[in-house]
Amino acid sequence: MFPLAAYRTAIALDEPFQSSAVPAPADRLDEHVRSALKLLCRDPAVPRLGLRADSLPDLAGADATTARRVLRALLTVRAPGPLPDGASEALDAVLGAERRLRPTVSAGRLPTIAEEFPNTSFPAARRTALWRGDITTLAADAVVNAANSALLGCFRPLHPCIDNALHSAAGPRLRDDCQTVIALQGDSEPTGAAKITRGYHLPARYVLHTVGPVIDGRPGAGDAQALASSYRACLDLAAEVEVIRTVAFCAVSTGVFGYPKDEAAPVALRTVADWLDAHPDRFDRVVFTVFGADDESAYRRALGKR
Repeated sequence: MFPLAAYRTAIALDEPFQSSAVPAPADRLDEHVRSALKLLCRDPAVPRLGLRADSLPDLAGADATTARRVLRALLTVRAPGPLPDGASEALDAVLGAERRLRPTVSAGRLPTIAEEFPNTSFPAARRTALWRGDITTLAADAVVNAANSALLGCFRPLHPCIDNALHSAAGPRLRDDCQTVIALQGDSEPTGAAKITRGYHLPARYVLHTVGPVIDGRPGAGDAQALASSYRACLDLAAEVEVIRTVAFCAVSTGVFGYPKDEAAPVALRTVADWLDAHPDRFDRVVFTVFGADDESAYRRALGKR
């Protein structure tokens, strides 16, 4: 495994993120979006969207929502690397404004599983929470991203995966950090391991990136072991960063990775409970974050069986 010490300084993990610009006022957000597009018009990523460079500066006739979708799509397909002069400040103004406009939920104030499920026998019920919502709005010390083996995020514009959502909200520095980690590692990210970066424009200070198993059909014993390894690796890594006291997991490997939700939830619950039992004072709260009703139902069923 590639240790944290091998890349911690290279990505300035322990330095608090300082934005290069103040958030744009809400009533001028569209102006800043179009300014960012103008600065990015010569970026090599533009042709990948089927656009001409001269079509980006003003997007004549496009409404604010369309302009923002084009900017998000451009950043999604853009390779890691330096931004054009002024673009970093323009993007920080946009992303900072969007963070202000999104509601933020404190992980530490969520009701515990013990409070929501008073009859559960889940052993970690008092130290964990089940929350349905948008993980990009969750103010935990660290949130978990279901990454791919390249570790660079999703390159499919507007694709509705957690990887895309987190990178879009955090901004392009997140992809740059992941590129630094992969370059130092010298290989793709193995299944069941984890890496950590700063969270930039997310409410979470850190992002834990893990590659869970990809399932085609029914998962076997080896798949369950790989999924459990992802959860353990995230907790082990988060424990190395002293300031992390709350960790929020997404539903790793479900969704586009194909792990059946009803089979993934018990693995997640059992693995986290075992880890917390072995490290009873390390974290104040671990959150199982779900986005859809089917994800939430899978956890509720699993908690009811325990």
